[in-house]
Amino acid sequence: MSSAPSQPTSPTSVEATRHHQAFPVLTTAEIARIRRFGLGTGYRKGERLYVAGETSPGMFVILKGTVVAIQRDGIGVHGEVARHGVGQFTGEVGQIAGGPALVDGVAEEEVEALLIPPEQLRALLIAEADLGERIVRALILRRVALIQRGSGGVVLVGNPRSPYLLRLESFLERNGFPHHLLDIGRDEHAAELHLEAGGAPDDAIAVCADGTMLRNPTEDELARCIGMVDSEPHDELFDIVIVGSGPAGLATAVYAASEGLRVAIVDSRAFGGQAGASARIENYLGFPTGISGQALTARAYIQAQKFGAQFLIPAHAEELDCSTQETFGEMRVKLRDGRQLRGRTIVVASGARYRRPDVPRLQEFEGRGVWYWASALEAQMCAGAEVALVGGGNSAGQAAVLLSGHASQVHMLVRGPGLAASMSRYLIDRIASLPNISLRTHTELTELNGDPLEGLTGIRWRQHASEEQEVALRSVFLFVGAQPATEWLRGCVETDALGFIRTGDAAGPTDGRPRAALEASVPGVFAVGDARSGSVKRVGGAIGEGAAAVAMIHHFLAMSEYRKQRAAAAQPT
Repeated sequence: MSSAPSQPTSPTSVEATRHHQAFPVLTTAEIARIRRFGLGTGYRKGERLYVAGETSPGMFVILKGTVVAIQRDGIGVHGEVARHGVGQFTGEVGQIAGGPALVDGVAEEEVEALLIPPEQLRALLIAEADLGERIVRALILRRVALIQRGSGGVVLVGNPRSPYLLRLESFLERNGFPHHLLDIGRDEHAAELHLEAGGAPDDAIAVCADGTMLRNPTEDELARCIGMVDSEPHDELFDIVIVGSGPAGLATAVYAASEGLRVAIVDSRAFGGQAGASARIENYLGFPTGISGQALTARAYIQAQKFGAQFLIPAHAEELDCSTQETFGEMRVKLRDGRQLRGRTIVVASGARYRRPDVPRLQEFEGRGVWYWASALEAQMCAGAEVALVGGGNSAGQAAVLLSGHASQVHMLVRGPGLAASMSRYLIDRIASLPNISLRTHTELTELNGDPLEGLTGIRWRQHASEEQEVALRSVFLFVGAQPATEWLRGCVETDALGFIRTGDAAGPTDGRPRAALEASVPGVFAVGDARSGSVKRVGGAIGEGAAAVAMIHHFLAMSEYRKQRAAAAQPT
């Protein structure tokens, strides 16, 4: 297939308004402060310092010459993204954790540079706080610009309404990973590529930076192809293994890693959890105008990486092996891909997921009109259309407000008499003020209609146990109840009747050792956030529990070491 021409580039909002922050020029004195963290390197004209799709060696500070950042997206499209001259530095926020390069870095002429490997970059950001703040801001803004531009990362080819494509696009957006969408209905070149890859009309083709084409890949397969997740064994012993990277897990990671503990975090889909999908959180302390869940949790995600926490996303925790705790002072989290993570302590932050209501044909329409989240992607897809939303909690309220800005009408179905028992007052007032949200109380979803080709075409609901109504619409959003994601703990940790983890005194009798308030029935296992029995199910509460858990873990580790020393001293010489 012949390569496509270089794409014309237009400035993004970041590049147009915050260019000086995204591409600052360091002074001679600032470069001198950086030198102790770097290695001197040199490149001839035309050499690549880093390659799209491959693990980046780190951040380069240019001492001589110019480095051009070039988009190379796997389908032959090339285009200049940025230029780095003397005093400037390369990279974007993925370099903090040693992630893959999203673009090529090519020496336009002979180049001399300081290479700052990821581990040293993290040390620099902590040791040189004021300089580190400027660097982190620049790296974040560059990632945002790549997302806005659709440069670097992966190319998705297909029908924008395809459930396969929507699933992949949502996965990449939730993880803040740049991607570019080619619509086969509008782009002849895309249609040819889609056909060449053997795609059926509804198939999604993902093209990685090295040209590898995947047809309807799983999220794990896509993540490995684009270098988002590694395949390393991770045999080292971590102080804490955290399962779940919602607000509770992220808070645990930030506080623990900043205090020098070795931290690994596992999540099956994306950082942020349910909170990360919230369009706007308006009652979180310190943000009077509100903040999106994605923005709030993305900051914590970067913060945890800055302190050295290691993320494995996506990676699925399938089982917790507690059997080695008493003998070896460690436990193991078994992952679906066969790897095991060893931890002196385990923090369960796996949260809760929305229940699947007992409605016929539900599984048939999942991803084809039935959704369990509402991001900007789904909201845009509903522009000018009627939609239904089932649920009465804060997440449902935030989704209803988001959708109301795009949809012509939002039918909000709740089983109870109103919203006061489960939703914050500010959201109730907001919903009441929006003319295109109709709240239908004492109402439940009873039927889904459609076919395999068109997807969902209509729904039926029952109000006051007798009145039935059928409405033609193509999207229904389900935010029903909370089912704890704790099935991977069966046979190891005590839970309540609903599957939420018991902690503190509620976790049952001990062997005489006092149990911490957030500690589960197994010593060294702690539960925080929505997965914990009795938690308040609020972002602020989850973050507070994550911070508190770290203090309890410090005490547990100190006492474990003390008991180990006592046992060693008691052994006969």
